Amino acid sequence: MGKIRVGFGFDVHRLVEGRELWLGGIRLEHSMGLLGHSDADVLIHAICDALLGAANMRDIGYHFPDTGEEYRNIDSKVLLCKTMELIGTKGYRVGNVDATVCAERPKLKQYIPAIQACLAEVMGVDADDVSVKATTTEKLGFTGREEGISAYATVLIEQ
Repeated sequence: MGKIRVGFGFDVHRLVEGRELWLGGIRLEHSMGLLGHSDADVLIHAICDALLGAANMRDIGYHFPDTGEEYRNIDSKVLLCKTMELIGTKGYRVGNVDATVCAERPKLKQYIPAIQACLAEVMGVDADDVSVKATTTEKLGFTGREEGISAYATVLIEQ
């Protein structure tokens, strides 16, 4: 068996009017969207950071800076695909992903199977290797006030 490594990622984006809401590569119907240089997909950004961290390859901002015009409004699935290529240069592949999205609204339960399928396809793994969970913060903090959405991801990669 080759080397196995674990990584953790976290991301937050502010909710604003006039933007589409993208989570896990899927567009969700909602009155607000996430603000960011890219499409601001917090779930994919947390997964990218977890993958890059596990491979000891810095973070998403290092590889895809928000000062780069080539990344303005970019589909975060492209960033995840590029992250997979980056960890592949060190001989790593994904073992599994376990992620949690914190949001009061919209309720995410109905979207989770589509998000899992989308993420699995982009990463080239089985959907059973991608766990996505959703929770709220019981109306506490910035998430509870619906000012933003956060996401956490843990990954296992192996050579």
